[in-house]
Amino acid sequence: MTDETNQPPALAVIDSLGVDVLTDNVSDTYVSKTTFAVSEFANVVLAGATEISGETLLAANLGYGLRLRSKLGGRQHTMLFDTGTEGAVFIRNCRNLGLDLGTVEEIAITHGHWDHMGALPAAIDAIVKRRGRNAVTVHVNPGMFNERGVLLKSGTIFPAARVPTPAQMEERGAKVVNDGKARLLLDGHFYYSGEIPRVSSFETGREDHLCRKDNSEDWRPDPYLMDERMLIANVRDLGLIVFSACSHAGIVNVCTETRRLFPGIPIHAVMGGLHLGGVMEHLIPQTVEALKPFDIRNLITGHCTGWRALHALADAYGERVSQSAVGTSYTFDAAAPPAGA
Repeated sequence: MTDETNQPPALAVIDSLGVDVLTDNVSDTYVSKTTFAVSEFANVVLAGATEISGETLLAANLGYGLRLRSKLGGRQHTMLFDTGTEGAVFIRNCRNLGLDLGTVEEIAITHGHWDHMGALPAAIDAIVKRRGRNAVTVHVNPGMFNERGVLLKSGTIFPAARVPTPAQMEERGAKVVNDGKARLLLDGHFYYSGEIPRVSSFETGREDHLCRKDNSEDWRPDPYLMDERMLIANVRDLGLIVFSACSHAGIVNVCTETRRLFPGIPIHAVMGGLHLGGVMEHLIPQTVEALKPFDIRNLITGHCTGWRALHALADAYGERVSQSAVGTSYTFDAAAPPAGA
């Protein structure tokens, strides 16, 4: 699976993939769903709720986190893709969905921002309580642990919360793989990328993002967030499912690298935040146009995509586009009937 071999990574072709949205910016059980999605209302009822109320539903907050369940023959695997912002909300959402965190074997973290790692200590604690120490592995890379900040228009540098370090994760009972290289996870069911090349002409990051290693250093520009990673699965008869939690790399760069790594395999779905909200809205027209050659069958946008980008994508690609919302579940399985059928 090295670039020197010019061979694609040995990613398994799995029979099915289930995705549960544990953390997202939006709570909207009424938003139009794809045929392979089940809404938050339905999921909490399936989990045992006897009524719909504020207590039985999930809480949305800034951030992103998914549970992924893969199946190939008689072998199944469960992992988390990021955890989201805050531990109490993460645990509440898992409880209301009736999820057994004791089944989680590995956690893939996409980048070192608090809204993707803030709930990680609580997630590790809950998993270790059920599985025991050293029974869950967290995948990170060294670039995730710089101190981060944002340069405000006033000129003030506003620091971001520090994320848990590898040592802190290990103290809580997790095993940690802190390596910048790409790797296959869980019997090859998932590909966890290395550095995503920045090749598009317009995805040039955010100039207001800053970083430093510690308080002894001056802040420096960090527009590209080179620590960001993506996750890919390949579902039989469907194609690639690409998870890009925040797309600081640029979603066109993400898809370009996916196509390079896995030539000839269609991209069935891209799911996650596209980072086109707020100050990034000027990139929407170029992004919508540049995504056309990839012929993505499903764009499930969440977190930092922004409503203007969602509308522009829906105008361009119609029913291929849908909005992620907390509590929603998705099943990628060519043999399964549509959800609710």
